[in-house]
Amino acid sequence: MATEIKVPALGESVTEGTIAEWLKQPGEAVAVDEPICSLETDKVAVDVPSPVAGIMSEHRVAVGDTVEVGAVIAVIEAGVSAPVAAPAHAPAAAKAETPAPAATEELGSAAQTMSPAVRRAVLEHGVDPSTIKGTGKDGRLTKEDVLAAAEAKKTGGAAPAPAPAPAPSAPAALPVATGGARGEERVKMTRMRQTIAKRLKSAQDNAALLTTFNDVDMSAVIEARDKYKDLFAKKHDIRLGFMGFFAKAACLALKDVPAVNAYIDGDEIIYHDYVDISVAVSAPNGLVVPVIRDADKKGFARIEQDIADFGARAKAGTLTMEDMSGGTFTISNGGVFGSLMSTPIINPPQSAVLGLHRIEDRPVVRNGQIMIRPMMYLALSYDHRLIDGREAVTALKIIKDAIEDPTRMLIDL
Repeated sequence: MATEIKVPALGESVTEGTIAEWLKQPGEAVAVDEPICSLETDKVAVDVPSPVAGIMSEHRVAVGDTVEVGAVIAVIEAGVSAPVAAPAHAPAAAKAETPAPAATEELGSAAQTMSPAVRRAVLEHGVDPSTIKGTGKDGRLTKEDVLAAAEAKKTGGAAPAPAPAPAPSAPAALPVATGGARGEERVKMTRMRQTIAKRLKSAQDNAALLTTFNDVDMSAVIEARDKYKDLFAKKHDIRLGFMGFFAKAACLALKDVPAVNAYIDGDEIIYHDYVDISVAVSAPNGLVVPVIRDADKKGFARIEQDIADFGARAKAGTLTMEDMSGGTFTISNGGVFGSLMSTPIINPPQSAVLGLHRIEDRPVVRNGQIMIRPMMYLALSYDHRLIDGREAVTALKIIKDAIEDPTRMLIDL
């Protein structure tokens, strides 16, 4: 019996997506709940599972096609025996020794781009993609690379060299005066990258953006972290990072300066009595901003656990629309990539974003004496239509004071 496969509901306000990759080809066996294709929306890539077991009969759309929710994209001949596969969301992946970054600071090391099929293979086999040499175009990982590494892991030996990917056809070369040749490649922007571009440009066009700067002495936070990190990890089974300190410091600032936690809606201002912090995370397909809900009510351990979970799922490509919806304030850590200073752009409809940067030893004056301190530049970009300069400077100063004297966070000062 032929079963039509339709585009499932993709989340609130999301009506369409783009076929990013077919995971099952015509003639291949399909198990119940086994993903048959990857569908890219404006925010995340999601797998479309098969509701029946059988054989893939035909694709109704091609890679790159835009499809609406409810549209028929494939046909499966049901009733044919096929191996039962675990759903994409099953806990099997959690049982594997999947390498997960402990906090957002460590995401910069996972720079290689992985397709949904490769990400799924990494999760299923519990291998570290950073230790595998890719044979795909530009050194990218292929599914065969991951399977070879997984087999080597089982046997305890070195990974057999996977068959080299066929060389891509050379792009049209342009003659140059030196006798050499130069090439160029035209690649269509992903749906997510197009959305990022539109939102960032919209923020510049619609908001009166301004950035205020300060620097912060990280000595006290580093000392506290070094003193308690082992006990913290033992009790909470999570690493104590810097983002927890900045999230709690931001909560103090947003409580005292509510305009920084508000946004403009037409000719009205919407104030929040809660703090949902969006944390900018680097994912294989672009920047994503999952949300720490009720950060003002959570302790350090829960915040660090949320951040670690977001980091792992961003790397694996398994964040959901719900993970990234909402948010009243954003923290972006460019320091993991070595940034000294930047002017971050707000995440609409939010009105402010805190930019963190690299920590480096610099000479500073303390009590009339020049000494070396681990310093970080902070940047607070804000919508000047809503937030006055005095309010922005005050909020950033509260964050600076809380980081330089973490006891303030304990006694709510």
